[in-house]
Amino acid sequence: MTNNETERLMSQWQKTHIQRDNGEMAEAQAPVIVSASRSTDIPAFYADWFFHRLKVGYSAWTNPFNGVKSFVSYDKCRFIVFWSKNPKPLLGHLDELKERNIGCYIQYTLNDYEIEGLEKGVPPLQERIDTFKALVERLGQGRVVWRFDPLILTDRISMDDLLRKVDNIGDQLQGYTEKLVFSYADIALYKKVKANLEKNRINYLEWLPEQMVEFAKRLVELNKTRGWNYALATCGEAASLDGVEHNRCVDDDLMIRFAHHDKALMDFLGVEIKTIENSLFGAEPIPATAFLLNANQYAIKKKDNRDKGQRHFCGCMVSKDIGEYNTCPHLCEYCYANASKEKAQENYNKHEMNPLGETITGK
Repeated sequence: MTNNETERLMSQWQKTHIQRDNGEMAEAQAPVIVSASRSTDIPAFYADWFFHRLKVGYSAWTNPFNGVKSFVSYDKCRFIVFWSKNPKPLLGHLDELKERNIGCYIQYTLNDYEIEGLEKGVPPLQERIDTFKALVERLGQGRVVWRFDPLILTDRISMDDLLRKVDNIGDQLQGYTEKLVFSYADIALYKKVKANLEKNRINYLEWLPEQMVEFAKRLVELNKTRGWNYALATCGEAASLDGVEHNRCVDDDLMIRFAHHDKALMDFLGVEIKTIENSLFGAEPIPATAFLLNANQYAIKKKDNRDKGQRHFCGCMVSKDIGEYNTCPHLCEYCYANASKEKAQENYNKHEMNPLGETITGK
């Protein structure tokens, strides 16, 4: 995303004024949809910070392109999309969202690179699977989305290996997830990732187009033969693959499904909720573009909420991401959000010195 596109997104939210921790007044953006976060793992490492800031009513955010500090008010927030590799700490905070009438769902990246040591900072695989199930039991079906992301090929990880890993997790999540989102690691696109992998002597292999097609074909077949019947989707991939859709990670359809009772949110999304009328001649026909909610209601979307500032093949709708780069201490070998492990650890140490400050890093 370019600096101009970021500024455009910032300007689209309503403005309000907040009183800062130091007593000063400041102008703040007041987003309706919050993303927490593509830039770092807020649920795993900063959950207490986030829910404290939600209670206070605002947090501060630093623009990654120009370093300018700005403020985000939570006064208008109606829905939060969480992103995490270890959202277990959220379990202790979910009631706070319910009390504030704020909806949510979780994009849960549940990979298996234990043997290869690519994700040394995440809990053991079985613990993460148990956390997935616990969250579904609290939030309900469909609110925890499984991501195996990214799919990495190395001299130690073949396509067959990846399919075995997916097979193992997929079997254990049957009945707990409706979707599997995946992406192919594009190392060449991120110079710092390439440099970090080479520095740590990880011999990665770039995905060839024909390999992507083959993997998707085999995954579709696995999904069928295993009886999972998961919706399969890619994240940000240009390739059109048979049996696989393009995902919308920040998805207004999911928000309509889980929060159609929230009029303020529906108004923001441009959604009209209709009641199915019955007569002597039966129920009225439902428009082909309608979103069926239940036996008595359906929704009509009247505007395109797609975020035009994202990558061309990204289907996400507009949201305000409140995370900051260089702050995730999972220290994954392939991480694109940290310039280096040292910088991420340094910033996390700063956070621990001021864990409830305006910003994630306590500045």
